[in-house]
Amino acid sequence: MNPLTRPHPSLPSPWAEAVDPDQATLADWARDASPPIIWSVAGTDSGGGAGLSADTRAAAALGVHLCPVVAAVTAQHSRGVQAVFALPREQIQAQLRALAEDMPPRVVKTGLLGSAAAITALCEAVDALRLRDPELLLVVDPVLGASSGGAAFCDEAVLQAYRNELLPRCNLLTPNRREALRLLGLRPDDAQAPGTPELAAALVQRFGPQRLQVCITGGDDLQPTPGADALALDWVQARALPSQPVHGWLALPRLPVPHSHGTGCSFASAAAAALARGFAMPDVLVLAKRLVWQALQDGHAAGTGAGPVRADARFMHQAQNMPVMGFDDEHSPAGATLARWLRVLQARPGQPDPSAFKAGLYGISADPAQLAGLAASGRFAHLQLRLKSDGRAELTQAIGQALKAVQAHPGCQLWINDHWQIALEQGATALHLGQEDWAALEPAAREQVLGKLGLKLGLSSHSLWELARARGLAPHYIACGPIWPTTTKHMPWLPQGLGQLHHWVAMAGAPVVAIGGLLSAGQLHACLQAGAAAVCLVRGLGDEALLATSAIRHADFA
Repeated sequence: MNPLTRPHPSLPSPWAEAVDPDQATLADWARDASPPIIWSVAGTDSGGGAGLSADTRAAAALGVHLCPVVAAVTAQHSRGVQAVFALPREQIQAQLRALAEDMPPRVVKTGLLGSAAAITALCEAVDALRLRDPELLLVVDPVLGASSGGAAFCDEAVLQAYRNELLPRCNLLTPNRREALRLLGLRPDDAQAPGTPELAAALVQRFGPQRLQVCITGGDDLQPTPGADALALDWVQARALPSQPVHGWLALPRLPVPHSHGTGCSFASAAAAALARGFAMPDVLVLAKRLVWQALQDGHAAGTGAGPVRADARFMHQAQNMPVMGFDDEHSPAGATLARWLRVLQARPGQPDPSAFKAGLYGISADPAQLAGLAASGRFAHLQLRLKSDGRAELTQAIGQALKAVQAHPGCQLWINDHWQIALEQGATALHLGQEDWAALEPAAREQVLGKLGLKLGLSSHSLWELARARGLAPHYIACGPIWPTTTKHMPWLPQGLGQLHHWVAMAGAPVVAIGGLLSAGQLHACLQAGAAAVCLVRGLGDEALLATSAIRHADFA
């Protein structure tokens, strides 16, 4: 397995790169001959820690060219901001006009803007750019004050310009909790302030129900819950597709590090860079969180106060920074959920325990009789009964028939797709659920499945945020697909390809099952080379020549 892996977009986008699914290693973004362009309209930091300095480092880590537009100049060092000088409107406009002539962006990101006049100038530029490119995106990091303290960044006129001009044009807003409260006119010390998920919903409802997506960093309001203080939690309210909302907590271990200057700037700039690369918004936020967590680990001293975080491209290769993610209705995760997330995140990266999941071929069929024959052949380590019927009697009969047939062959594990209640009633020991199936379960049903002693759980994933959600449930395996184009079911997802499969294997922390479009022995072997623990056959089950070939014996999966 090549440890230097990176992801690519999982959903169609005007900016998603064309990927050959047969390509095992994806091109290094740092060698991109024509990298995407983004603008950052923000302030300078004379100490080099935050502002445009941090923005440039974060964008470079994703191989994106960032154009720095200076809106304000600060006099600061590691212990605080001593003065802020807002640039005149005409100087900001001159920079924006020059760039628009020759270097139009895919994404504009904002930081410290310094004045209401700067916000007006920026909004005029965004409107003009969108006349030429309606796909242009705006990421707003609402810098309303410095974490290190010192001079004020935002007066009432600036705050009103945010509310009335900038946020209605915004696609992604990345405040911390204190900033989110201030944008809504609420006091940070108000004990009756709503929880973070409710804050995100209020921001969307007030400033952009059709356009705005939000990530509130910090998770401070969860601190009273046992285990929350060990996690760095960000609430996501985003959309993968117009009809597919994705909400939930993103979690990584909290890092007790002394150097944290520039985290907010780095997060927003990483998100802007990932958007420019064509990633869907939930995946963008996973990548931004990964980059900032790794940058915190790699922060360094500069001065006698908090030094800067250090973002670079290595973050994509580090499994330790792959987060877990909760589901939409988990606004206040239980202590047991937080403890499970922490266990998953603290597990040592590396090859999963082979005794927990038998490597080999994995066949999927809706026909219990066919599954019986496949189990008897001795070629399959795993089989799955995938039925889409709604009739309880028919489901009960089919599941019982399949269990009886496969249980006669102890070397083969039968997984039941969905229909978990009937499966458990019939004595099933292994369930496979899609992400939408799991999300549709009531909390009590989820706890019943997770608490069932000896029950094995497999989950599907098609994107980074789905991988993060699957990880959070500590499953026995995570499926990655479709690897190649498939016609067995209609899906919006792009083919993952071998390059993405490499990345899943490196990041999942669980056995990865490759599925989708596998129709030749060469494809099966390529998936094994990418590190898959098992490979799925659906249409290929009827190809006796493929099944009979000596190239796919169990020994090949060892």
